[in-house]
Amino acid sequence: MEHMLEEEMFETGVRRIGAEQELFLVNRNWQPAPVAEEILAETEDQRVVNELTRFNLELNLLPYLFEGDCLSEMERQIDALLEYTRGLAAGANSDVVLTGILPTIHLSDLGLENMSPKPRYFALNEAIMTLRGGPAQFQIRGVDELFFRHNTILAEGCNTSFQTHFQVAPDEFARYYNLAQAVAAPCLAVATNSPVLFGKRLWRETRIALFQQAVDTRSSNLYLREMSPRVNFGTKWVESSVLEIYKEDIARFRVIMTADYEDAFEVLERGEVPKLKALQLHNGTVYRWNRACYGITEGKPHLRIENRILPSGPTVADEIANSAFWFGLVGGLAIEIDDVSAHMEFDDAKSNFIAAARLGLGSELTWLDGERMSADDLILSRLLPVAQKGLEESGIDSDDIDRYLGIIESRVKTRQTGAQWMLDSLARMKKQTESRADRLNALVAGMVERQKKGDPVHTWSLADADEAVSMRRMQGTRVEHFMSTDLFTVNEEELVELVACLMDWQKIRHVLVEDTEHKLVGLVTHRNLLRYLSDHGSTRHGEVGVPVRDIMIRKPISISPEKPTAEAIQIMRERRISALPVVRDDQLVGIITERDFFRIAGELLDDSMVDSSDPS
Repeated sequence: MEHMLEEEMFETGVRRIGAEQELFLVNRNWQPAPVAEEILAETEDQRVVNELTRFNLELNLLPYLFEGDCLSEMERQIDALLEYTRGLAAGANSDVVLTGILPTIHLSDLGLENMSPKPRYFALNEAIMTLRGGPAQFQIRGVDELFFRHNTILAEGCNTSFQTHFQVAPDEFARYYNLAQAVAAPCLAVATNSPVLFGKRLWRETRIALFQQAVDTRSSNLYLREMSPRVNFGTKWVESSVLEIYKEDIARFRVIMTADYEDAFEVLERGEVPKLKALQLHNGTVYRWNRACYGITEGKPHLRIENRILPSGPTVADEIANSAFWFGLVGGLAIEIDDVSAHMEFDDAKSNFIAAARLGLGSELTWLDGERMSADDLILSRLLPVAQKGLEESGIDSDDIDRYLGIIESRVKTRQTGAQWMLDSLARMKKQTESRADRLNALVAGMVERQKKGDPVHTWSLADADEAVSMRRMQGTRVEHFMSTDLFTVNEEELVELVACLMDWQKIRHVLVEDTEHKLVGLVTHRNLLRYLSDHGSTRHGEVGVPVRDIMIRKPISISPEKPTAEAIQIMRERRISALPVVRDDQLVGIITERDFFRIAGELLDDSMVDSSDPS
């Protein structure tokens, strides 16, 4: 590449844009549907391709010259390709969802059986897990907190994005790349669409934290050593050349995959353009949020900036508006500023990015020359005019500029991003149903319905609990869909009186007993507590209390979260028990009780009454 740059072999004077649309596949219960291979077997469109998991697909769009009605043409291309994909999905009893993280995804969906059957993905998983030396540790804190471990890279498959590409000439790459870094935060703040993972309300764009941790190969045992994760924002401004990025990535990150490759200089001697496969393969295992890309179009090599920041959804119109804002900002600032590094510290751009991922439009950002503003004020008062100028100078149709930047402006003024719509919908539905599973189902159902209509997210009404049929028929449902994870536990040395208080205070009939490693050791039910109190009475003043170990049920029957719901019901009926602790990897993670099934039974009864009244 260095030789090719010196020989000025790269295409210049042409500005192209492109995009990649990632999406989720869901079944009729709004859960991940691992049917990608069935769909790919039916498609004749080479733009529809695999992603990491069997419940994701990617649509590779044809590129456009950045001029005229390219933005609305891109929207029409995506709409047509999505409609085609939806038709294929319907044949596999599934549907398509555009969202940064699917709210109904569960940890048990992330096993290797759901990895796409491509050798590259299995090799990548093996390489990263070997470097990591053990399961990945995930910690994300928002309104709720999420802590879990996982032993594959498939947590990456929880994320889908709308990746945009912007072609630049080699001599302008550094300037444009730095501008893309500078505007990353406000572009992300207005586009957030990933606030929920495993039922937990986390960052407005949880995708940012999750992706980094999913493929992180760093050890936590290296005292104070500075190491970059493979998913990263970068460490400094680019000074003059794209080569700085490639050299840093080769220096910092071990090569973890290889393939047959060409002798690039032999290819050049033949008068052809080398594919630089080794460089591109390594580049594909380092996930900068703004990534440098090498490509070849019509026999001419070129450079692109790939924006990996933007999430998928909520609608195609929203995605194109996000892209237009980014394209316009980068182009508009390039007109106004020669060197952004003279006006902004790199650390400010990086901290802005994290703040925007955490808080979205509620974040406070440091802009040029140290000016601090809320993200919404910055976008409305400073950035939208710059983006408009950038699009106008590039010759974009005025109707497209007005439409897409108008969507951004309205979204900021209403403060309803995709993330905020999800959070507000969940808060509303909490008053309508106790079932977290039903709330998440309704969220996805509402999302799918509104996406098909195509109206941008700032116009959406909040989701309602009645929008999704509950998982009444049980097929395909698992224990984790219904279990409670908000547990009140004791250890076996604590006193029986504490258990009685917990049951009274929290209105529960089962208290789990765990050890210091969160392993299940026993269970106290309301029934055996009453039996004990009936036989012995309560502790009198001055008497030593009885420890929980003396009355608990030892080694209670348990079940794993990925087991079918019907199996849990059968166990409880056959063993005549009223609760099943849920255990994963020997650790207590939840409980499912007869109360949960009373609610489900009521829904089944309601469903059967509806079916019996159906004249068809």
